[in-house]
Amino acid sequence: MPSHHQRIAQHIRTDPYAAWLGAKIEAVEPGYSRVRLQITHDMHNFHQVAHGGLLFSLADIAFAAASNARGQTAVALQVSTTFMRAASAGDVLVAECHERDLNGPIGLYDITIHREADDALILQCQATVYRKKHWFIPPDA
Repeated sequence: MPSHHQRIAQHIRTDPYAAWLGAKIEAVEPGYSRVRLQITHDMHNFHQVAHGGLLFSLADIAFAAASNARGQTAVALQVSTTFMRAASAGDVLVAECHERDLNGPIGLYDITIHREADDALILQCQATVYRKKHWFIPPDA
């Protein structure tokens, strides 16, 4: 039987939006996640670079995975995003989210997206969640 942590990771990996984008949730640990995505031409904007909304989505998938990785429902309160570089078709992007601090029901997270080929910083976010009283996978399950 899968462990509590494995059940949570399996549940998070069922994210239909991540699957639709082609994002692969590679690592899920309490307070940490890593998500990989290869950019295609269909993900470009009219400037022929990856759409900012796509980049934000990739960061948000990593944020959701890391902040929910204890099995307790966590919802975003705020996300501040800085776009540093463009990404283009063929680029493989890696989003990582690290929990910086927990204070009761509030959690603070740092999210980065790097281009795998040269480790160039594409995007950086700082984000805050609120942890609800609801557990989607309770600790005693």
